[in-house]
Amino acid sequence: MKQKNTQKKPLNKAIQLSGAGLQMGLTIYLGFLLGEWLDKKFTTTFLTATITLIAVFIATYALIKQANKIND
Repeated sequence: MKQKNTQKKPLNKAIQLSGAGLQMGLTIYLGFLLGEWLDKKFTTTFLTATITLIAVFIATYALIKQANKIND
């Protein structure tokens, strides 16, 4: 019985981490879209890069936090 449980754990971790990767990509993409929209709305050129960079930091923080939670 224990062998089945230990075999499932690495697979569950891999599934959770792949989901976290998708979440990271989606967060960055949505940040990019928001920045583009704001640039058009306010006729600026710096908001896309700024908000995308902020989204990268937020997504990285969330990924690290989720990876630590999975490994506990």
